[in-house]
Amino acid sequence: MSEEVKNEEVTVQEENSDYEMKVNHSYGDEDIQVLDGLEAVRKRPGMYIASTSEKGLHHLVWEIVDNGIDEAMAGYATTITVTVDKDNVVSVEDDGRGMPTGMNEKTGKSTIETIFTVLHAGGKFGGGAYKVSGGLHGVGASVVNALSEWLEVSVFHEGNIYQVRFENGGHAVAPMKIAGKCDPAKHGSLIRFKADPTIFKETTVYDHNTLRDRLRQLAFLNKGIRLVFNDEREEDEAKRHHTFIFEGGLKQYVEYLNKNRTVVHDDIIYCEGHDQGIECEVAVQYNDGYNPNVYTFCNNINTAEGGTHEEGFRMALNRIINKYARDNGFLKEKDENLTSDDCREGITAVISVKHPDPQYEGQTKTKLGNTEVRKVVSAVFGTQLERFLLENPDQAKTIMEKVTLASQARMAAKKAREATRRKSALEISSLPGKLADCSSKDASICEIYIVEGDSAGGSAKQGRDSHYQAILPLRGKILNVEKARQHRAFENNEIRSMITAFGCGVMNEVDTSKLRYHKIVIMTDADVDGAHIRTLLLTFFYRYLRPILDEGYVYIAQPPLYKVQRGNAVRYAYTDRQLDEVKKEMGSNLAIQRYKGLGEMNPEQLWETTMDPKNRTLIRVTVGDAEAADQAFSMLMGEEVEPRKNFIIENANFVENLDI
Repeated sequence: MSEEVKNEEVTVQEENSDYEMKVNHSYGDEDIQVLDGLEAVRKRPGMYIASTSEKGLHHLVWEIVDNGIDEAMAGYATTITVTVDKDNVVSVEDDGRGMPTGMNEKTGKSTIETIFTVLHAGGKFGGGAYKVSGGLHGVGASVVNALSEWLEVSVFHEGNIYQVRFENGGHAVAPMKIAGKCDPAKHGSLIRFKADPTIFKETTVYDHNTLRDRLRQLAFLNKGIRLVFNDEREEDEAKRHHTFIFEGGLKQYVEYLNKNRTVVHDDIIYCEGHDQGIECEVAVQYNDGYNPNVYTFCNNINTAEGGTHEEGFRMALNRIINKYARDNGFLKEKDENLTSDDCREGITAVISVKHPDPQYEGQTKTKLGNTEVRKVVSAVFGTQLERFLLENPDQAKTIMEKVTLASQARMAAKKAREATRRKSALEISSLPGKLADCSSKDASICEIYIVEGDSAGGSAKQGRDSHYQAILPLRGKILNVEKARQHRAFENNEIRSMITAFGCGVMNEVDTSKLRYHKIVIMTDADVDGAHIRTLLLTFFYRYLRPILDEGYVYIAQPPLYKVQRGNAVRYAYTDRQLDEVKKEMGSNLAIQRYKGLGEMNPEQLWETTMDPKNRTLIRVTVGDAEAADQAFSMLMGEEVEPRKNFIIENANFVENLDI
């Protein structure tokens, strides 16, 4: 049931900066609307797929793919094929049992039509059709149908092809029919659909990498299942067809995640077991880095916020590592216990549980809440981790050396971090980065520009609007935190300046409600050095201030590359292509200036082109996929040279504006 407000008339009254809003409309029996069937989904799609942005678009694919995965986990399907054609029509085929083709007694329609038109209709609410399932809400297929311009279902069963087509918001064009014959040995389902552009107004174009990476991940999580991805939009044959199948499952997943890192022990620690109907798998390997990378899943759903399975993993890791360290002399009697952070430094771990009745905190399924899972994971992982350490003393020694060194570094980092804590607003004036703060204390309108060098900083300070724009010049390139321990990062003057200026804390102490600026703008030169500084800053934000990225507070400014002048007429160009367009528009006798750095602009030009909200272009930095982002930072900024070299070779043809 949904309430719809019609013909609303809004009056706004202002008094002492407080606003009182009143909606004048009738509110009687006739104003209450009941949305039947899929109408509710089309009316409020965000309730079912979180958003109608690019992320929501891809969610349609995952809903259908998850149904195929459920068939595979039940032991009936071995291959799932996803195809995107040139018109962005998606096809998902599996070789499972195929949906039932009879009539449904409750709806009076074919079972296929019921599955795709009735919310909460499916084989996942009892009856034993599925032991575990990713889509336990049972709204997946019907929601995809509701949000598609059209959708076709074909089921292959006993030599027949059963088919039904839906259009106009998920309505069946005609009852299910037998559309033809097939090989009697063929079985399974094929769903083809085209996303509705009136719902997905931002885009209906699927991202190749997003689809490929998620299907690869599903193959890792479900060993032995083949996932095929065909992207008919790609001209390159190597990119057009992908087949993923991993008999090693999570062990191969951890190996893949660590491919750009140097591991500290050879064997991947793999544990599996089950209890109370809950299956648990864990794979772990330490590398020589300083950041933990722990990925958790329940029924193939990425629980990005962790939950009880991650808590059980941490409990067991901390307990067993400390026990082994004391029993074997790595910790003396007077030494304090290793912390959870010590035990996780440089760890790459994947935790996957399969639960018949998962409970998630919130609708987004990003945090697992089942309390019984904590005990199961702790017992399974703890027992098998202890056995690994006892049976592999040489590898156990390298792990112990890693975690005890992390403990020593933690204590040094604690002392350095305490010096960065902002105790009062008065400290801002003594920042070594020479922060020019803004006068406003309203964080929602305040911006801080991080600029390179005193020259650019001087122009920015003079050109800014000091009411809400702060300037923090950096001296040189900041420390590459990907290669440095925490205490070195906290001893770095430029990093200390940023932490103190932002005021929101650092690492696990970050509290974005205390952030002093809701726009943190990286403003560097449009050259190789500027790009390097941006990457160093983003690496620092990702590793030490991750929530400010996740919540969208970080931006990249776009200064112009060229100033084009003819007489008193001045235009700015931000790319070479735009320069060509400006030259055509302005004609001949042009004076063209190529800006090599922000310092070449006077304050008025910098304000007009890069800082004035009316004219500027800001790019918001987002983290769409934590796994991909983590791999990118490790590859670009880590110790391993070979992966970085290969990346440069593969992408050299895409470089623009290369300064030599």
